[in-house]
Amino acid sequence: MAPDAVIYRRYGGFAMKSRIVTTAAVVLLLGGQAAAGQGVRAVSGPTPFAVGCATGSATLYRNAEVQPYLAVNPRNPRHLVGTYQEDRWSDVAAQGVVAVASFDGGLSWRQSTPRMSRCTGNTAFDRATDSWASIAPDGTAYLSTLSMSGAALTPGSVNGVHVTRSADGGVTWSDPVLLATGDENLFNDLPSVTADPTDARLVYVVWTAIRVIDPEHSVGPTLMRRSTDGGLTWQPATAVYDPGINAQTTANRLVVLPNGTLVNAFARYKEDPGTHEILVDIAATSSVDHGVTWSAPAKVADQRLAPTTDPETQAKVRDGGQLPQLAVDGRGTVYLTWQDSRFTNGLRNGIAVARSTDAGRTWSAPTVVNRDLSTQAFSSAVAAQRDGTVFVTYSDFRNNTADPATLLTDIWLATSIDGGSTWFERHVAGPFDMALAPRANSSYYLGDYHGLVATGRAVIPFFPMTTANSQNPTDIFVTSL
Repeated sequence: MAPDAVIYRRYGGFAMKSRIVTTAAVVLLLGGQAAAGQGVRAVSGPTPFAVGCATGSATLYRNAEVQPYLAVNPRNPRHLVGTYQEDRWSDVAAQGVVAVASFDGGLSWRQSTPRMSRCTGNTAFDRATDSWASIAPDGTAYLSTLSMSGAALTPGSVNGVHVTRSADGGVTWSDPVLLATGDENLFNDLPSVTADPTDARLVYVVWTAIRVIDPEHSVGPTLMRRSTDGGLTWQPATAVYDPGINAQTTANRLVVLPNGTLVNAFARYKEDPGTHEILVDIAATSSVDHGVTWSAPAKVADQRLAPTTDPETQAKVRDGGQLPQLAVDGRGTVYLTWQDSRFTNGLRNGIAVARSTDAGRTWSAPTVVNRDLSTQAFSSAVAAQRDGTVFVTYSDFRNNTADPATLLTDIWLATSIDGGSTWFERHVAGPFDMALAPRANSSYYLGDYHGLVATGRAVIPFFPMTTANSQNPTDIFVTSL
C-alpha cells in the first residue's frame, strides 16, 4: 500500500481469453476440525517455494505467511477460498502468494500457487503482494494480486495488477491476465477483485493508480476493469473516481448489494495547498448500472490516525490503519470499519464503524467497536449476516505486559445485532508475541488486512499470528465461531 506519490515521498514509503493450467495442489488436513467451537487451527504449511527462487538484498523471512484474505461462496457456505503472502521480504512484498480452498467449511484445505511472481513461474515480476479473493455464485473463484519488481516509484521498478480465475473453485488457476502495468512513475496499488453474487457473469477489479507528474505533483484515481463473461475477457480500464491533483484514493473495497447496486469505499488523501498538511477521510461512491457510471463520492467521516507502537519500546507496528473495510448484509445495509483515534482524543487508535441504508449515499455517525479504550486497537475486518448481524475482528494489546522484550497481542470478535450501535465481544486467539513478527521497513508486520466471512451459520476469522519457531515465524490460522 502506498499513499499519493508526493505524500509517499514525504512520509518515506510506502481482452484476453483465459487458458486453464494446472498448478500444484496440496491437501492440508488440519490437526482438528474448524467447525464451530473446535478451536483455532493453522492453515498454512511449509513454504512451497524453492530456496533461491528469487533474490534480493533485504531480509527474507522464509516460511513467514502474512496478510491473508478469505472469501465465501454466496450460494455454498462450505466453499471457502483464502489467499496470503508467502515468504515475506523486509523491504517490500513476498516471494509469491498462495491460494487455499476448502469445500467442507474449513475442515481441510487444498493449497495452490497461482503464477503471480518469479517463484511461481511468472518471470516478468520478482515478487507479489496484496492478494484478494472472491467467489462467484456458480463457484468460479477469482484472485487478484499486485506483482512487482523493485519498490514502488523507484528507478527501474515495474508493477502489474493480475487477475486469475479458477473454474474448479480454487484448486487450479488460469494463466493470470495482466490488467494494468506500471513503472517508476506509475504505481498500481491494492487491487481487489469482487465477483457479483447476483450475476456470475460480472466480475470487477478496482485499484488506485498513483502517477507522478513531476516532483511536486501527482494523481491517484480509482480505476476499474470489468468482466461480463465470467472473467474470460476484460473491458478497458475506466475511472471510478478521480480526487484531483496531489490527492489519491487507497484501499478501494467494492461490495454488491442484493439489488445489484455497487458500493465502492476508500480512504481519500488530499494535500492542503497552503499548509501542505495531509487531510484524510473515508468516502464511498455507488453505481446502479454495474459500474458503467458512478455517483459523486459521499463523505463518511474524517479519519484521525495515531501510530500503533509497542507501549514499552515505541517500536512501530505496521497495521491496517489506512485501509477501510466494507461489508453488506442481506437487507442491503452497508457497513464500513476503520482505525480511528477520535474516541480517545487522538491518544490511541480504536475501531470505528459506520453504516449506510441507502446504498452509500448517506452514512451514520461513527461509533466505537472495541470495548477497551485504554489500549491500542488496530487492523479490523468486517462481515455481515443476511439478517443484519455484524461482526468485526481486530487486535489489541490489553494483555501485554511491561516486559520490553515481548509485545503480547490478542485477536477479538465483536458482534452487533442493532446495526452497530452496541457491541459485545469474545476472544478469538492469542496472546501471541507481535515482537516475533517479520519486519517491514523496521516495523512489525503481519499484514495490512486479514480475512473474515459470515456464512449464515458461523463467522470465520482468517488471520496471521507469530509462532515461537524462528524457522517458521508466522502461520495463517482459521477458526469458526
